[in-house]
Amino acid sequence: MSTPASRRERLREAARSAGLDAALVTRLVNVRYLTGFTGSNGALLVPASGSAADRPDVLATDGRYTTQAGAQAPDVELLVDRATAPALAGRAAADGHRRLGFESHDVTVDLHRVLADRAAGAELVSLRQAVEALRAVKDDDEIARLREACAIADRALAGLLAAGGLRAGRTEREVGRDLDSRMLDLGADAPSFETIVAAGPDSAIPHHRPTDRVLERGDLVKLDFGATYGGYHSDMTRTLVLGEPAGWQREVYELVRAAQAAGRAALAPGADVRAVDAAARDLIAAAGRGDAFAHGLGHGVGLEIHEAPAVSPLGAGTLADRMAVTVEPGVYLPGRGGVRIEDTLVVRHGGDPELLTTTTKDLVVL
Repeated sequence: MSTPASRRERLREAARSAGLDAALVTRLVNVRYLTGFTGSNGALLVPASGSAADRPDVLATDGRYTTQAGAQAPDVELLVDRATAPALAGRAAADGHRRLGFESHDVTVDLHRVLADRAAGAELVSLRQAVEALRAVKDDDEIARLREACAIADRALAGLLAAGGLRAGRTEREVGRDLDSRMLDLGADAPSFETIVAAGPDSAIPHHRPTDRVLERGDLVKLDFGATYGGYHSDMTRTLVLGEPAGWQREVYELVRAAQAAGRAALAPGADVRAVDAAARDLIAAAGRGDAFAHGLGHGVGLEIHEAPAVSPLGAGTLADRMAVTVEPGVYLPGRGGVRIEDTLVVRHGGDPELLTTTTKDLVVL
């Protein structure tokens, strides 16, 4: 199991390999990953070389978080300054760092000017998404948190169905709030994102936001939701039907279920993310529904609900052991309805991926 200190060592190695003297981390989620600090204002300076005594890792935050930072990140030096990133750029210059890596995907043009000024002539070099690349492969503790987040979501859905909470006469918004409440009662920190409840024609909208539309007999009902536990997110979609399904509903459901199974089966260390996407997408296209599947097959999940890797036709790279990803094909027929089935899984070396979301994928008829 990795620790924040060992994660910083991996970043230190990446910085050295890139010829950098230090790395300046400004994305809060990355600061959390590297230190454990969860405050709303923070930045981190990680020297590429030197000892902890002469060039320590430095966490900057403001006075509101002095006690919290000391408790959550006791193994780094604390710098109290509200202007966290500029303060650390000045510290980098004072420590003699001449090539300073920074998170160019997070830093604004205005902040870049300030950093360049405060770094006193040091060259600012893009880190690209070095920390996100580290985060893509999960350790045992991260997987345990993901596993519990998924179990909470599974139990919440089971409770909703057992209580008759998904029925004609309720609104999409009522069902969504009910599901959110159940996840919180089961120990979630929060829902992973705004829960999607999409009924009838609304189910053909991939990211529909719940409304006061009343569920009716004959509706497909798409539920896309997740729980956050210990900072880690789950993500699951199930599509159910109220009353006996029509023939076209069964046809679309079985097509999506088969595509989802093909996508799951393609998950393996070394698999190209585009090939994994194609394993599901080609099956849908062969059935003449290719135009009705307009999003990627999946994405990484962890401290963020969407993170590396992207499993899609536009993705790049290969899967690795212990990556946590979703597999979520869908077929959406505007004006009629749609089906999406989604699981969260962990890629495993030498075996099948570990399935974290265990609710049945058989068509549930209510």
